Amino acid sequence: MRVSEFWTAVSDEFGELYGRVLTSDLVLSAVGGMTAVQAIKAGVAPREIWLALCEASEVPESRRYGVGQREPKE
Repeated sequence: MRVSEFWTAVSDEFGELYGRVLTSDLVLSAVGGMTAVQAIKAGVAPREIWLALCEASEVPESRRYGVGQREPKE
């Protein structure tokens, strides 16, 4: 997962505005007690951050994998 795919996944799952608040305010123990934004800046893998965010936000497992990728253009 690339950083851009992470942001697409966040927007798709939580909405753009709430996703930005969530990634700035929610401290994720699974990534060292940082927020998602801090973890990205610290170089933590976006997939690891995404899974930590999903776990903390109780996103069903069925919506955790394969997200963040746009549909191919026709």
